[in-house]
Amino acid sequence: MNPSEKTLADFQTRVRQMIFRFQELKKENGRLQALVEEQATEIEELKARVTQADNDYNSLKMARMLEITDGNLDEAKERLSRMIRQVNKCIAILSDEQ
Repeated sequence: MNPSEKTLADFQTRVRQMIFRFQELKKENGRLQALVEEQATEIEELKARVTQADNDYNSLKMARMLEITDGNLDEAKERLSRMIRQVNKCIAILSDEQ
């Protein structure tokens, strides 16, 4: 085998190796992209669960604040009035920002 043929054979071998490596990396890339998509979906589901839990907590907290215990209607009215004033303050602040 002359030097040119040997060089050509080496070149062909290297090209085959590169093609094989490229195919392996392509498969790995596909697997990793699927994993990223799966984890992104899981993250979105967890975010939704956290948001729902936060909303549930706030609703429960509000219910506890409004709960009338021992027939103390005046205290409940006062708490409700304070909450309304706080909401009105928030609305005023938001109106000023816009």
